Amino acid sequence: MRKLKVRIDRNLCIGAASCVALNPQVFGLDQEAKAVILDPADTSKQYNEFTFEVDDAKAESILIAAKSCPTNAIIVEDPETGQQIYP
Repeated sequence: MRKLKVRIDRNLCIGAASCVALNPQVFGLDQEAKAVILDPADTSKQYNEFTFEVDDAKAESILIAAKSCPTNAIIVEDPETGQQIYP
């Protein structure tokens, strides 16, 4: 298991929803049609920033969704080192 910190830059998000199409368990759209991160324990809770503890397959699915964003509004970091993984 590893930790990933995922953040949405709402100023960059245009609501293309490619992240939602690729990973609807992690990403959703709010009432403003902007991407949000869904709480895995309660998907009715939405965040602009969330730290996940995931296996390699789940980490890869989050990265694929982040890379699909046409405006690079999804930022993925290693919360332990602070290093930005994507973009």
